[in-house]
Amino acid sequence: MARIEPVDLSTVPEFTELDEMYRSIYGFVPGGARLMAHSPGLLNGFLALRKGVMGPDSGTVPLEFKNLVASISSKTAGCRYCQAHAIFGASRADGDRARLESIWDYQTSDLFSDGERVALDLAVAASSVPNAVTDEMFDQLRLHWSTSEIVEIMGVIALFGFLNRWNDTFATDLEGPSWESAQEILGDKGWEVGKHG
Repeated sequence: MARIEPVDLSTVPEFTELDEMYRSIYGFVPGGARLMAHSPGLLNGFLALRKGVMGPDSGTVPLEFKNLVASISSKTAGCRYCQAHAIFGASRADGDRARLESIWDYQTSDLFSDGERVALDLAVAASSVPNAVTDEMFDQLRLHWSTSEIVEIMGVIALFGFLNRWNDTFATDLEGPSWESAQEILGDKGWEVGKHG
């Protein structure tokens, strides 16, 4: 159970449209956003950043792959809530089911290109504490990704670094569709809802 009470966005005039938008797209309002609503400026700032990183006009890296980067970043950080949301997001972005099921084995799976493996390695290294990114990693990234694409990928890792800390600290309650998606796709790999159930 979340460590603080989430806000019902439908009861806050400033956020009723946001509540309707989330419900029309996902069928629910993410718990992390409901917790941020205690500080409207924080929620508004987060939404602008999220749109810049994960929105439809946020660059050329496919949304499915951005969500897989988020999933690996969240697995490294240990946030099961964000792992579930990222897999749910990848599946909603028409991610190939076999790729989603193989994400934790990306280093050996033939479903991922060399460039994707390098980017996912970056997600692991940048999400580790202490940060384990090396100059050699960037040399490898440049062989497969443009500078703007590297920035996009790092934007996902940084955004989810915030979300991992936020949702894991608050023990945000995981919503049904994300829970079901993670259980179905990652459950046999060891994913569990943990404190988020």
